[in-house]
Amino acid sequence: MQTQVGIIGGGPSGLCLARLLSLSGIKSVILERQDRAYVEARIRAGILEQGMIDLMRRAKVSERMDKEGLVHDGIVLTFNDREERIDMKTLTGGQQVMVYGQTELTKDLYDAVLKDENITVIFHASDVRPMNFLEGKPQLQFFKDGQQVLLDCDFIAGCDGYHGASRASVPRNLITEYERIYPFGWLGLLSDTPPVHEELIYANHKRGFALCSQRSHTRSRYYLQVGLDEKIEDWSDERFWEELKKRLPEHIAAKLVTGPSLEKSIAPLRSFVTEPMRFGSMFLVGDAAHIVPPTGAKGLNLAASDMYYLSTALIAHYTEGRDDLLDRYSETALRRVWAAVRFSWWFTSIMHKFNEDPIEHKIQLAELDYLMSSTAGQTTIAENYVGLPFDPTFK
Repeated sequence: MQTQVGIIGGGPSGLCLARLLSLSGIKSVILERQDRAYVEARIRAGILEQGMIDLMRRAKVSERMDKEGLVHDGIVLTFNDREERIDMKTLTGGQQVMVYGQTELTKDLYDAVLKDENITVIFHASDVRPMNFLEGKPQLQFFKDGQQVLLDCDFIAGCDGYHGASRASVPRNLITEYERIYPFGWLGLLSDTPPVHEELIYANHKRGFALCSQRSHTRSRYYLQVGLDEKIEDWSDERFWEELKKRLPEHIAAKLVTGPSLEKSIAPLRSFVTEPMRFGSMFLVGDAAHIVPPTGAKGLNLAASDMYYLSTALIAHYTEGRDDLLDRYSETALRRVWAAVRFSWWFTSIMHKFNEDPIEHKIQLAELDYLMSSTAGQTTIAENYVGLPFDPTFK
């Protein structure tokens, strides 16, 4: 087999990248370990920054998103029984975010990609192995239906997540990894209940952090900070709802509509960054190169900037014969990555309970009180939450 760009991973990053390339006539093959139904069923983030929204529109797969997505102008912080709103739209000069589940976004991308003549998707591609990418002769070896297949390509895009084959194939002496493990996780519950508030609520409480999110006007997603030793089977729906109410101000908890869970899961929190993000003819994208705590809603949105930079660079290579943007990819992407890592770490640090020391919680409350009394403080949160702009010189 042969193609121009071999893409490992059929999640939203790989799909959107392939679609952006196709609109410039660039062919790609996507290798996905699972089937479409499995990928689409993954419960993931639901908050899109303007950069990701713009990419979906640029990829011509935004019709349903623009119709059904819920545009949010602000977020709510609760602490010390207070409720404070960050008016992102006003503070950033008009920028907003959109609530649109990653599950729905992935469905939209597959609907377009599977009809695209420039894109081939191979499901159930197992034991994927990137080869010869350091020598400029990249190949992807994989197994399909028990048969070994070799895919020759010009470039490899590793969009295969934290546990994928792309980063694992890089010689250890060529890569530096930075990691911080947080001493807690998020217990998430999805339910067909109306959201408790029209905007997201981030709650700092002495019992631990909580988040009230949503997927639509009738479907909600809630999270509780829990210890790493917690087990999902110990959390009945009733226990979850009772604990959530305890972490919210009384007037908000009183409006909470409860119901049976559609899905419950516990996710550990970590900060992780790989440097560099390019290795010869292979480029890492999204979770293959970086992980951030979900507090700042940066996971998929950070992958969006990788997709933007890499698609722009590859299009320049194929249409203009330029390689300068490919050479700048890693440095440019990492600049925005570290900015998002910093914000996600900081927002996590002021909203979560790290230990039983009461002075730490008092310091958090003092910082939150200061931020809410300062236009500059609120603007810092708003600018980072809606997403820092892509590098305007990368073109």
